[in-house]
Amino acid sequence: MRTLAVVGGGAIGLAAAWRAAEAGWTVTLFDPAVASGASWVAGGMLAPLSEGWPGEDAVLAFGAAALAHWPEFAARLEATTGAEVYVADQTLTVALDAADAADLRTIADWVGGHGHDLRILDRAGVRELEPGLARTVRAGMLATAEPAIDNRLLVTALRQAVDAAGVEVRAEAVDDLDALPHDQIVLAAGAASAQLWAGLPVRPVKGEILRLRHRPGAQPVPTRVIRARVHGRPVYLVPRGDGIVVGATQYEAGADVTVTVGGVRDLIADAEAVLPGIGEYELAEANSGSRPATPDNLPLIGRLTDRIIAATGHGRNGMLTTAITADAVLAELAGTPLPEVASANPQRFSAPSAPAVSSAGGVR
Repeated sequence: MRTLAVVGGGAIGLAAAWRAAEAGWTVTLFDPAVASGASWVAGGMLAPLSEGWPGEDAVLAFGAAALAHWPEFAARLEATTGAEVYVADQTLTVALDAADAADLRTIADWVGGHGHDLRILDRAGVRELEPGLARTVRAGMLATAEPAIDNRLLVTALRQAVDAAGVEVRAEAVDDLDALPHDQIVLAAGAASAQLWAGLPVRPVKGEILRLRHRPGAQPVPTRVIRARVHGRPVYLVPRGDGIVVGATQYEAGADVTVTVGGVRDLIADAEAVLPGIGEYELAEANSGSRPATPDNLPLIGRLTDRIIAATGHGRNGMLTTAITADAVLAELAGTPLPEVASANPQRFSAPSAPAVSSAGGVR
């Protein structure tokens, strides 16, 4: 009997536990608050192309590979749980001034040079697709192959999938990986991973989001993901069945996940600059989480030792990278590493080499 411990119960840990159990492993998942944390506070964008920028070749290649793993993953999850997690099929990035419009052209040309299609739209083309956007929008960039998912539907479905696969879920913190008796261990504790493995280059980056609920008579919800920069700040609007998720601020704030007045103010102001009609929506929720970030914006996926596999450091792209990370964990367990995740090898930095005991009461 092959036994596996998965430490961390966000989307990444749940997906890895589910797929490993399906593959025949006896899996125990440890997390005192399963299906919470950063996975619960996310926009759900699967948009590696729109985020491309010249020079970030490895990030673009990894993101595109991650996106390619999603259709099979989503179909498998739907077959297991009945959940349909997609909420949009396309991403539209808009420019409000000339400098941003020039940046869209730069991105489209560079990403196009890597074999991916991004279409530049003029003002009329943008309004034809999304007539509710502000009249100040000058141009747009359409990614027809960049969908979005509902992160909360995803983690809820994954929770059902692990139960159906026979995973034992323990609402417990883990303080010492060496104390676990399992044959193999997957470290998927997000921003807390560095507490369990000394030197692991993962840090928490705070992000705030708003959930806006559509009200009768208010402007319709956009059918696509809408992205923009307003006063230099990135903002995105992701459709949901009952409204829109607006995100996201980004602060180097350590473990602090307090929702601030300034963060909420900026998100509302920036979103309204792009989609004026949201003023009639209900402000249903303001929330915050800690994204697990790395120095080069690539995750840490692969072996730390012959017994421990890292699956962490996914930053703001945790939803995008869920499917490929689960596949990569399965490949590592089978002894056949996935070539598409070579750039995410955790040994690419000064290699961390020793487990660490948490000084914060375990992993959350």
